[in-house]
Amino acid sequence: MQAACSQRWLAGVLGLLWVMRSWAAENPMPRPPELERDVQFWIRVYSEIDTNSGFLHDEHNLGVVYGTLRFTASTTPHERQRLVEQARDRYAAALHRIAAAKDGPLSDEDQHIRDMWGADATSARLLEAADEIRFQLGQSDRFRAGLVRSGAWETHIAETLANLGLPAELAVLPHVESSFNPAAYSKVGAAGLWQFMRSTGRRYMRIDSAVDDRLDPFRATEAAAQLLAYNYRLLGTWPLALTAYNHGAEGVRRAKEQLGTDDIVRIVRDYKSRTFGFASRNFYVSFLAALEIDRNPEKYFGAVERIPEAKFQEVNVPAFVPIASLERALKISPQKLRDLNPSLLKAVWDGQRHVPKAYRLRLPADSTPWTTEMLAQRLAPSEQYAGQPVPRRYRVRPGDTIATLADEYGVTPESLARLNRLRTSAKLKPGRVITLPAATSGTLVAAVTPTQAPSTVASFNAGAVASSKGPKPATQTSQPITASTAVPTPVAPGTPSRSAEAESEATSGVAAGAVAPAVAEQESAEEAAAVAKAPAENAQPVTAAQAEELSPALGPAAETQQNADPVDYSVAKDGTIRVAAAETLGHYADWLGVKASRLRQINRMSFGRPVLIGHPIKLDFARVSREEFERKRHEYHQALQASYFASHRIVGTEVYIVRRGDNLWTVTQRFSQLPIWLLQQYNPDIDLADLHPGTQVVMPRVEDVAATGA
Repeated sequence: MQAACSQRWLAGVLGLLWVMRSWAAENPMPRPPELERDVQFWIRVYSEIDTNSGFLHDEHNLGVVYGTLRFTASTTPHERQRLVEQARDRYAAALHRIAAAKDGPLSDEDQHIRDMWGADATSARLLEAADEIRFQLGQSDRFRAGLVRSGAWETHIAETLANLGLPAELAVLPHVESSFNPAAYSKVGAAGLWQFMRSTGRRYMRIDSAVDDRLDPFRATEAAAQLLAYNYRLLGTWPLALTAYNHGAEGVRRAKEQLGTDDIVRIVRDYKSRTFGFASRNFYVSFLAALEIDRNPEKYFGAVERIPEAKFQEVNVPAFVPIASLERALKISPQKLRDLNPSLLKAVWDGQRHVPKAYRLRLPADSTPWTTEMLAQRLAPSEQYAGQPVPRRYRVRPGDTIATLADEYGVTPESLARLNRLRTSAKLKPGRVITLPAATSGTLVAAVTPTQAPSTVASFNAGAVASSKGPKPATQTSQPITASTAVPTPVAPGTPSRSAEAESEATSGVAAGAVAPAVAEQESAEEAAAVAKAPAENAQPVTAAQAEELSPALGPAAETQQNADPVDYSVAKDGTIRVAAAETLGHYADWLGVKASRLRQINRMSFGRPVLIGHPIKLDFARVSREEFERKRHEYHQALQASYFASHRIVGTEVYIVRRGDNLWTVTQRFSQLPIWLLQQYNPDIDLADLHPGTQVVMPRVEDVAATGA
């Protein structure tokens, strides 16, 4: 009898384990009971109050909501802020009274506040809470608008996720990121439905002077699916992968390693970091709230009619073509073409840039079916170019103004000022070189026809500068614009990227080929400037306009820049770092302001011994602070990656099984000389300096953007 009971007990346990395992497999987005109060808070924010209302609540315990403020639509931002501050002061005073009263009698309002805190209502905790009262603007009107808009893209999003084997639940992420607004921009420079930063977006999409695929809901969806899959491979759970979408892969990996867990509850509750603030802690729970509402919209909003699925056809553009020529050939109004192709930038519509060759131009579904060949035949040979117009340059002389130059060169003062990021009233300093709008007619030296190779088109020196008051610059030939890939040559494990002799006394360490071109430096600087303007942690807008200015995200604005690089570039407490790919001892010497020989000395490294990827190196901070070193190290890698992704794009992954005789050099050679730093990013937990047969290495599949013309 006892044996039978034991068998039934064992069978029951095994059955329960099987059910739990099945549940885990079928529920990739767990909703832990410990986080339920947080989820419910965001459900209330998204569905209960609109942008004319807001909650005053505790920053850490979202179950404590002190009260709701409701404004009229005519209440000014200044008045709203005053009312918020008054209410915050009132609740802070109440918390001080409750903390001082201990077990004494309280007013009904104070007792209600104490009851909300329950067992946590100690004097110390309540005094802390008095300084942690936060205002959260309501979002129900924005969320409902996002539900309506989502109908246009929900089918494509579902298909994209399914094709990559990703959870269908990820489809609601744009609710949190942008309210399904494909034109959304954040103060830190994120853009589009999925809120990609420029640097991260260029890993998967075309982003240049003519096209920004972040603004195309379809291309951006495909890129977001790749990034989410990448995060999941790195971190192993969807709660962490989603948190990394907001906080960055490096930061979430650091949290996981410091706490020794991948439990989202532990990380949300216990991880402490300067950049892991309110937004990062709440990203996953706000996603769960959005998922709940998206699945049950009628429960929260009543009847919601989503707009119909977007229908269209696509045709590859046969060459670099002015938008006006396409409008004529296709007989489509400029506005309709613009609505269908949101990724084409203003420079294209102004005629300063051409629609790029191989661009997938979107056309109305009910129009004539088009092919690339048909379009090429409809366009005149003189309308098809081998590359983009080359900007004209002009050196300012005394007496020049925006208005006089615009008149001389046949452009509007507004377009000339906009091209140079100036006001029309700006004074021009003599000697300054400004950009003139590129000529858009009569500029073709040799037209590109379907049977003519682009290489037959003459090129033009883009660096030419027109002299003032002399003849106007000759018309420029359109030509392809290329960027240096600046990819360090892959090296075998144990081989430095420079000779040991050159490195030993280096005070300036830049690996051959690792210097990023100006375009990469400019883009890195632009993103850094955007991040510098980012809202302070815990930003608390009081109006819809302020919320939109900070971020299109429905929750609080993010504290960190979106970043797909998982490598930890920080300095450990003991003054050491882990060597990353594309780094040498010379780099460290340069960033520290010391000689490489000093670093060899403190690391007991013999002359000629290389630094190995993933191995520790002790540093000398006598001349440079740790923070300054980390900044320089980050900037180096950001520029290196910006340079590479100016001309390359990740299109997928495959798994390579290490064979006998393989090393890092042979593996990278099998995949078109893939840069080692990118291989490290996809395999941060593999010792690339010591590959063993049978090891599975994830290889990103990369295409050359210049080669594809896209």
